[in-house]
Order: sequence, then structure tokens, then C-alpha cells
Amino acid sequence: MAKVIVVGDGPGGLSAALFLAKNGQDVVVYGKNETAMHFALLFNYLGHEEIHGSELQAIGRSQVEKFGGTVTSAHVIGIASSDTSFTITLEDGTSDTAEYLIMTEGRKPELAMAMGVATDDKDRAIVTDRYGRSSIDRVYVVGRSAYPHRSQAIISAGAGATAALDILARERGEDIQDWDSPPKE
Repeated sequence: MAKVIVVGDGPGGLSAALFLAKNGQDVVVYGKNETAMHFALLFNYLGHEEIHGSELQAIGRSQVEKFGGTVTSAHVIGIASSDTSFTITLEDGTSDTAEYLIMTEGRKPELAMAMGVATDDKDRAIVTDRYGRSSIDRVYVVGRSAYPHRSQAIISAGAGATAALDILARERGEDIQDWDSPPKE
């Protein structure tokens, strides 16, 4: 089982954490529940005719915890890396270490930039591949940090799920599908 730290608790981070927790990974989300989602009223999120971003956030946080993930209200102020892990430092001076990082910092990805991830010269978007992998191995970037001009909750959530499935595939050494089954009658 891998440990994954998610920095940021918007739709991308919570979606990634949900997929990871559902599949038995040790995942901790760090965020202060102060995302831009709290200013959004969504009419384009599949499965919801209309939902306030705060409600979507609350549902997402609850789902992650239901499947065994941890959502911690804390602000990450630093990240150090070694050959095998990443250590985050929180504003209270405590730290945590994991094998993977998923960064979802929104439009100002200061921590990811400080780590030295590659950026696009045109709009300072963090460069990722189709799985959300950044230029640093085992660091994924999803959401507005990678797509600053396409900031949509549903796009971020999909990118988070994609990154999580890639981590799961890397850990298992084969592609993985996360199928949900209907209840047996």
C-alpha cells in the first residue's frame, strides 16, 4: 500500500483521494476548506441539476472519510523530497511523509512551483501528461494549476480520478479499473 498526500481539497484533490481510499491506499488530504468552490453555484456537474460548491465540498469530504481517507484542515507551507518520498511541513510545524504527491493548489501553485515542476511559458500552467504526472516523478498536478483557463469543477474532479488511477496502476504494475457494481437483488 502506498501513502499519498493530497495538497488541496477542491474537487480534484477530493476526487483523487476518494479513488485512492476506495482502493485501500493510505491517503491524507491537506486543505483548509477555503477553495473557490464555496463561491460557486454549479449547473454543469453531472448528476446534479444544481448544487452549491460548499455542498459539493461537504459531500466530497464525507465520501473520502467514509472510505478510510483522512481529510485534515491544515495548510501546507513546504515540501522536501528524497529519492523515495516527499515530506510536507504544515504551518504548525508538524510534518508528514508519503511516496506520492497530488498537488491541487488552484490558480497559484506556489508549492509546486517551488519544487521546480515544469511550466508552460505562455500562461505559467504546470505541464502535465494525460495522467496528471508532472516533470517530477510521483508528483501529480490536477485542476486549475494545470488548466488555468479551464477552471471547471468537473474537469478537476476527472483529472483527480485520472491521477489516482495512474497511481493505483503503478502500484499494482498493471492497469486498473474502478468499477462500481449495482446492488444485488
